[in-house]
Amino acid sequence: MSSLQYPLASTTWGEEEVNAMRAVIASGKYTMGETVKEFEDKFSEFLGTKYAVMVNSGSSANLALLTAARFLKNSLLSPGDEIIVPAVSWSTTFYPVNQIGCKLSFVDIELESLNIDPEKVFNAITPKTKAILAVNLLGNPCNLIELQKIATDHNLLLLEDNCESLGATLEGKALGTFGRGGTYSTFFSHHISTMEGGLISTDDDELYQVLKSIRAHGWTRDLPQENLVYNKIGNDWEDAFRFVLPGYNLRPLEIEAAVGLEQMKKLPKFIDVRKSNSIIFREMMAEFPEIQIQIERGDSSWFGFSMILKGMLRGKRDLLVRLLSDFKIDSRPIVAGNFTRNPVVKHLDCLDFPELSSSNEVHDNGLFVGNHHYHLDEELDHLRKALTKFTMEAKFK
Repeated sequence: MSSLQYPLASTTWGEEEVNAMRAVIASGKYTMGETVKEFEDKFSEFLGTKYAVMVNSGSSANLALLTAARFLKNSLLSPGDEIIVPAVSWSTTFYPVNQIGCKLSFVDIELESLNIDPEKVFNAITPKTKAILAVNLLGNPCNLIELQKIATDHNLLLLEDNCESLGATLEGKALGTFGRGGTYSTFFSHHISTMEGGLISTDDDELYQVLKSIRAHGWTRDLPQENLVYNKIGNDWEDAFRFVLPGYNLRPLEIEAAVGLEQMKKLPKFIDVRKSNSIIFREMMAEFPEIQIQIERGDSSWFGFSMILKGMLRGKRDLLVRLLSDFKIDSRPIVAGNFTRNPVVKHLDCLDFPELSSSNEVHDNGLFVGNHHYHLDEELDHLRKALTKFTMEAKFK
């Protein structure tokens, strides 16, 4: 049992998930099969898309989507092309760009929303720019309407990393469905948990079929006789082992999908409670005007609660982290901060970094605490006490 009074994440599993796992164990069928397909169908139904493809993690979902986009028959992407990304996101938003041979073009975020700044996107477009990889951070929608317009006007591919924002909407439309494909994570700390897992959504027939091939070795085995990747010859023995794309093994397990089916039943309530918690958090944070919180665009699913120190509190994050720890409140950086300040970038193919002032503010003065599927009245009151003590102590530091 955790000694934390306010943990960063918590289990959403109950007896239903345990029983679902037991049923898979009793069946003796563990690798990707009918349960995965059933979960994919429920997931796409929730989003309102034609298709969903399950993989073994949200990171793999990004890898599969970028790879599949690279190998569409009329793909916009070729090695050496540039893909615009926000400077604030998780590592595996960025790595697949280089893994398909493209260059990272980092741009700054809007400090208020923590999401990619469309004006910076527009200014970053060059003749080599072929795609925008938008990230909906901490449950909050990007300005996807403006990004769609930019993508259309400049013939760019729009993709969404929606790993942190399942259940969020913009103008009534589910996040992850604004571009040609969107990704989701079902890791432990996310809106639903299959422990490890991820999905890609799309309405595009070809992208769906390429994803299915990429997910399992790049073969044609999981495709129909006539398909949009490479038609089978009608010899089952040969067709089962014909490799046509440079794929991976990203297959999920039946046991993960079985848990996912139970989690999908609970997802609407999970999101409702997260939104309810956000109302309390936002009202409380009005007491702390020198702590900036994330401004909601559209209808956020509130992955977590971010805070950026400003005014006299700026530069005093270490003190806040220590006090939160003393109060047994778990905290962490806002995703990975300004990712360009990580040593790994020396191994990545990037354009020269532009001015990233908002991303630097997140990196130096930002953190977030958790949101959960249960009501946080007591935890948020505990946070209020910690923040009150922090603001008092910060005056004398």
